[in-house]
Amino acid sequence: MRSRVAVIGGGLAGTAAALRLADAGLAVTLLESRSRLGGVAGSFRRGELDVDTGQHVFLRCCTAYRGFVERLGATGDLTLQERLDVPVLSPTGRTARLRRSALPAPLHLAGALLRYRHLPLRSRLGPARAALALGRVDRATADDRSFGDWLAAHGQDDRAVDVLWDVVGIATLNARAGDASLALAATVFQLGLLADTAAGDIGWATAPLGALHDTAARRALAAAGVEVRRSAKVRALVQDGTRWRVPLGSSEREEELVVDRIVCAVPPGAAARLLPPGAVTRDIAALGSTPIVNVHVVYDRTVLREPFAAGVDSPVQWVFDRTAPSGAAAVYGPRAQYLAISLSAADDLVGVPAQRLLDRFLPALADLLPAARGAGVLDAFVTREPHATFRGAPGQAALRPGPRTALPGLYLAGAWTDTGWPATMEGAVRSGDSAAEAVLTERVPAGVAA
Repeated sequence: MRSRVAVIGGGLAGTAAALRLADAGLAVTLLESRSRLGGVAGSFRRGELDVDTGQHVFLRCCTAYRGFVERLGATGDLTLQERLDVPVLSPTGRTARLRRSALPAPLHLAGALLRYRHLPLRSRLGPARAALALGRVDRATADDRSFGDWLAAHGQDDRAVDVLWDVVGIATLNARAGDASLALAATVFQLGLLADTAAGDIGWATAPLGALHDTAARRALAAAGVEVRRSAKVRALVQDGTRWRVPLGSSEREEELVVDRIVCAVPPGAAARLLPPGAVTRDIAALGSTPIVNVHVVYDRTVLREPFAAGVDSPVQWVFDRTAPSGAAAVYGPRAQYLAISLSAADDLVGVPAQRLLDRFLPALADLLPAARGAGVLDAFVTREPHATFRGAPGQAALRPGPRTALPGLYLAGAWTDTGWPATMEGAVRSGDSAAEAVLTERVPAGVAA
């Protein structure tokens, strides 16, 4: 008899864990409360338009996520820059590019910093010196300090933070420098930009995220023998001797799944509600969450000739061209362009009415993109993820548990667990792999075959 495992949550962490456990020969049931897989890295249909729930990119150094997509058989739906190149736009019309060279790291970024037009010439050596110092930060001891405090201590003024450090940091940390853990910031910059020349090259999906993290994932899970149950509401996790009971449904119509082990791969707030008393000693609910807001606009012509761009001196943080993946041409005509503005650390925006957001961000986008000023707007709307990521604030490491709990047979996964990474797709997949490894290396109870 094979050991039975329930994986609770069908985001990237849960899917990664389920696939690895099934590949190892365990009988796996994946339970997802939504009608689709993918979690916050998914997509939905708005009429005939495919809309991603958020704008997600990865770096060349994100080996776990890239391997995960390969396991899904969906590498054809990804593209990866040959060389890191980020256009950074300003309402003044000045454009700078964060583009690496082929020199060994960290010299590969020296030219981009020295030519960075959003900083005065006299101020461009300072970030280079700070970057070298950031490469020496000990991440294991840096979590109690904010990234902003560290930058200030290394000569980085508000201007440098606003137009350089936060351009990268806010999108990867979902936090501004002053609110972010130095340990998480050092992880991003050390692994992504300072350790290896090509590590920071940016990749993204050329299909809707749902095509990867839902459609391809369900296909791979089915081929691996995983039973996938969507719209499955888990009510509790109940320890019963050496086994676990998982009540499903409502009090009016309830069923129960009995398994040997559970991987709980839901967000920290949901995990805090589901986990039995004593399962974790860390206050995972105290991690909190941070929202992301997306403003979507469809123009009647091409206004951005890059796959993405960052903004400075503007409320626009990043903007992405999602025309081809969304199917916008079939909906709005062959000349239309669909752009999505991604707004991280959006605590001050998540509760603002959609029309007010459109009234603010469409003119701001036109300030960055001159071609948009004479273009017609065919459609515009707003999406929100109120609890997109855990809050990567100083002290977060002490709140993030590892994959093992204090209760035998119960494990945790999710980007919020102790991966050492911020809340990214890479961190989510790594957490699922770690949880599966913990399951597979646990001593199997007598009478149960692994």
